[in-house]
Amino acid sequence: MPAHVPPIADEREGLLAYLAHQRQALRATAHGLTEEQARMTPTASELSIGGLIKHAARCEAGWTDLVLQRERGRRRTADESDSAEFVLADEEILADVLDQYEAAARETDAVIAEIADLGRAVPVPRGLPWFPADVENWSVRWVLLHLIEETARHGGHADIIRETIDGATLFPLLAAAEQWPDPWFQPWQAPTG
Repeated sequence: MPAHVPPIADEREGLLAYLAHQRQALRATAHGLTEEQARMTPTASELSIGGLIKHAARCEAGWTDLVLQRERGRRRTADESDSAEFVLADEEILADVLDQYEAAARETDAVIAEIADLGRAVPVPRGLPWFPADVENWSVRWVLLHLIEETARHGGHADIIRETIDGATLFPLLAAAEQWPDPWFQPWQAPTG
């Protein structure tokens, strides 16, 4: 992935390209991490890179389910904390949540490709305080913009966490993960010793 989204032909392509770009930036924050590092919470928050990627995968799958108006599994209630969604359980590993994130991305892209009108209504769920009670519907377009916003927000969290863990920043991580030939960025290398 280059450092910028390539030129786009239309709105759908642009929304999906920007979402893919933000996903890749979030994924890059995990490049080269050990399982222990993926679980580290080195900042004032309780967020970890592994937990953020786990949340992003579940979040994206949930929004795709909402667009399709399908129920998969139990939906969280208003009185349940979402903190477990941001933590890798003992049996979860980083590679698995990265795979889940990739699967959620592929599904979102496939679903959006089949929707003729990005203005199609997506009903707003009821009974949860974080969804507006005075709005009946969003659009598929709105959902894509929200996914871009959500992914970018968590990518920023992950950037700060990763830099705190070992000083790595996005472009050197991307250069390492994608083996950029570009001499402008020294690819990140795991610390030795």
